[in-house]
Amino acid sequence: MSAESGVPTFRGGGDGLWSRFDPMELATADAWRRDPDLVWAWYRWRMHVVRGAAPNAGHVALAELQRRGVALAIATQNVDDLHERAGARVDAHVHGELFALRCADCAAPFAGVLPPYAAGAERVAPPRCAACGGRVRPGVVWFGEALPEDAWTRARRAALAARLVIVVGTSGLVQPAAGLPRLARDAGAFVVEVNPERTALSPHVDVVWTATAASALPALAAAIV
Repeated sequence: MSAESGVPTFRGGGDGLWSRFDPMELATADAWRRDPDLVWAWYRWRMHVVRGAAPNAGHVALAELQRRGVALAIATQNVDDLHERAGARVDAHVHGELFALRCADCAAPFAGVLPPYAAGAERVAPPRCAACGGRVRPGVVWFGEALPEDAWTRARRAALAARLVIVVGTSGLVQPAAGLPRLARDAGAFVVEVNPERTALSPHVDVVWTATAASALPALAAAIV
């Protein structure tokens, strides 16, 4: 969804420094315990990229549909805030939120100011929690962690109630979120996949729309009156 805004997909590499690291090896609690400075530096780079990005036409189209009163629920695996910056209401960030920083020890929210981004730094010490002195971590769901219960409940409820489900730009590999389209289809929804490439989900939807978010979603919004 955010690739056309310049935000790399989770498996899509990064800059010259971070492209040599496997994201699936960094986005774990074990990696945090082993080398929190490395993990935090990677997430500071991701924050920097997101802060420098702008919502694309796909984000804007969904926000416009909501503004026009279309009953559109958005459940996203993306951890960025581009939907919100486009003016949309997100019902569920099922994989957490990049900027919802919290203490890794006591879970207290972090309300401090982060130091400026240090370009090219491979290790950066995380800030410390004002409540307990623990290290502050990003508010994302790492591999092996449970999804936020409230967000997951809202996403499942929306999938079960939907008449139309549009799946935008996901690989269809990461469970349990990848199971939502099938859940919706089994409940009677018509499921459309929007993706420039076929995915693991493609054989299990009603229509595969071979397009990007920034081209397909504005066309969809224009067709809905």
